[in-house]
Amino acid sequence: MQIMRAKKILSLTLMISLCVLLLVTGCGTNTQVPSASTPTPSPDKVTIMLDWTPNTNHTGLYVAKDKGYFSKNGLDVQIVPPSSQGTVEQLVATGKADFGVSAQEQVTDARGQGLPLVSIATILQHNTSGFASLADKSIHTAKDFAGKTYGGWGLPSETATIKALMDKEKADFSKVKMINIGDADPVVSMAKGDIDLTWIFYGWEGIQAELSGTPLNMIWLKDVNSALDDYTPVLVTNEKMIQEKPDVIRRFMKAVSEGYQYAINKPDDAADILIKNAPEADPQLIKKSQAWLSPQYQADALQWGVQKASVWHDYTQWMFDQKLIDKMIDTDKAFTNDFLPKA
Repeated sequence: MQIMRAKKILSLTLMISLCVLLLVTGCGTNTQVPSASTPTPSPDKVTIMLDWTPNTNHTGLYVAKDKGYFSKNGLDVQIVPPSSQGTVEQLVATGKADFGVSAQEQVTDARGQGLPLVSIATILQHNTSGFASLADKSIHTAKDFAGKTYGGWGLPSETATIKALMDKEKADFSKVKMINIGDADPVVSMAKGDIDLTWIFYGWEGIQAELSGTPLNMIWLKDVNSALDDYTPVLVTNEKMIQEKPDVIRRFMKAVSEGYQYAINKPDDAADILIKNAPEADPQLIKKSQAWLSPQYQADALQWGVQKASVWHDYTQWMFDQKLIDKMIDTDKAFTNDFLPKA
């Protein structure tokens, strides 16, 4: 009996010692402390294509790259310029670019053509564009367009918008001379007397005019027709990315949201980052543009990037009414807020 008791005591002692040893080294689990040589997962490589040369619409993207927000979210992001191989909308829709900078108008038109393009965030909450003219031209309403020369890019939406605004004021659209100014600077063209009015985004061309001491009259589109307060620009991807790589999109949007929030909170520092990535642009223009545009990113929304169904429906209806699209699209499929970080 003494021998049996001694054996039991010895067995119990061994079991207690073993458990203590296992607790110290990770008892009861298969967890292994990774060695210093454990390889770090490779980041997911993605591309985002710009709609134009780098400007303050794009600041949040460059901030996200410069401040390491992309890499922190496991992404290796390449920001690429527009391509001669196709439009941003075509290249993103077909997967030749993962993300792109577009506009609600272009997304609506693309979906009308059957392209699986989806807007995943708006960069600006409100349309900051409008018709600009030199202050001494006394062009204050669309009625004043009659007898004037408009310089634009020959887009159907330009003609439709001007005609709709003039029709509303019972003015004669046929009395407007429409010319294509191509890549010419619209403010310079007005100053030279080549044109009387043009369509500008105030955050860039309007600030250029301020810096050159050129007073402008602005007819803001969002003020003359609420349906024209559309989202421009927006960030887009395609339906295949949404189906197959939702986590990549979610991480991308988390980083981009941080980038734009930084630009909202620190416009001067954000401008410095853009200046590094836009060496051909005027640093003074970037600084002043960023100061003007940063409050516009989120504006009156609960968070940066969020889109309203009513804005998508109203502008699409306006495009259909003006015969800019052949049929109404399902606007609920044209955009999503699902990939924005939770507010």
